[in-house]
Amino acid sequence: MLPITSLLLAPWVLIAGGFQQSKAQEAPFTKEVEALVALDSRTHPKLGQILFIGSSSFTKWTDVGQYFPGYPILNRAFGGSTLPDVIHFADKVVFPHKPKQVVIYCGENDFAADSKLPAYVVKDRFVYLFGLIRSKFPNVPIAYVSMKPSPSRWSMRSKFIAANHWIAEYCSQQKEARFIDVWDAMLGPDGRPKPDIFLSDNLHMNAKGYKIWKPIIEPALVR
Repeated sequence: MLPITSLLLAPWVLIAGGFQQSKAQEAPFTKEVEALVALDSRTHPKLGQILFIGSSSFTKWTDVGQYFPGYPILNRAFGGSTLPDVIHFADKVVFPHKPKQVVIYCGENDFAADSKLPAYVVKDRFVYLFGLIRSKFPNVPIAYVSMKPSPSRWSMRSKFIAANHWIAEYCSQQKEARFIDVWDAMLGPDGRPKPDIFLSDNLHMNAKGYKIWKPIIEPALVR
């Protein structure tokens, strides 16, 4: 049985699983994931790489390999996914690659999709994804990059901070688990997100933002 630390988790897990049974409604990001599967069938990426999964902060990091030379990185993040989306498509974007490490950036969109969502539910969703990966790969290191502070989502910061805290606490109690905290490094002297590290949407990062991430993430990567 995979770890589920909240009864509130059960409804969305059932909903996510129900996508496969529903003919009337296609699961979100199905086309994006199908495109990734098609890409894999054409390019046959090597197994055992460092797998980046999650939402658009990774999806848009198209040159991530250039930031980490010497590390075999495969980026299979898709769209503006939520944790339930990643769970739903794990059999397509995670398991086939037999990664030697999994690095996750996801959770922001869970709150953006539901303004009333409690922070602990996002933590529970991460715990479920963590357990799902560990059920297939018991010894593979898993790293979680903290939710970032974005100007366009600054009003959600208290939930981001709370969920980051609980996920960090959970990771500290697991073997081969790392919590990578990028939050403080992205704040300016005024305690607010640095404005020059974001694109015009004030949500996604530009190259300056990813340069901040590089030295924070690199020590957590497995050579």
